[in-house]
Amino acid sequence: MGGSLAESDTLRLCSSLTHLKAAMPLLPPSTNPDYRGSTFSVVMLVIAGVGAIGPGLIHYLLPDGGAVVIAGLDLGAQASVVIGTFAWMGATQIPWGLAQLIVALRYRPLIPLFLALALLEKTLSAVAAWGFKASASGHHPPENYGVLVAIPLLALALALSFGKPRAAA
Repeated sequence: MGGSLAESDTLRLCSSLTHLKAAMPLLPPSTNPDYRGSTFSVVMLVIAGVGAIGPGLIHYLLPDGGAVVIAGLDLGAQASVVIGTFAWMGATQIPWGLAQLIVALRYRPLIPLFLALALLEKTLSAVAAWGFKASASGHHPPENYGVLVAIPLLALALALSFGKPRAAA
């Protein structure tokens, strides 16, 4: 008797979860048909998403977060602070990249907003790396060069993402 009660409870729980999932999906229906912008903009947002997830995984999963093996930094006495900061950065890059991919694949009317945010992120990074927070040693990790390529591409993608307005019905 006890076994059938547990099975019955499990079936009820599964049925409840199925109804809950149907009532509250994680992702609402796609809005892609409403997008009027360029396919280039979609591709650029996908590249930006992958370009955030990849380094995010490196920063989060590598023992040194890539600080030594990729960026070539001398961690000195503050190694735990630097490695912890790299892991924190990775923890923000991974969900940001996933959000970019979700928008590019399911919610394309949001592409202009996400490209504008990506452009802002890369511009702030470039200004810091090459301007007022430049390395005293003159050393620049790969990302510092990547943003110089990304900025004009993201600006072009943003401009193309607006597309043509819909004709009035």
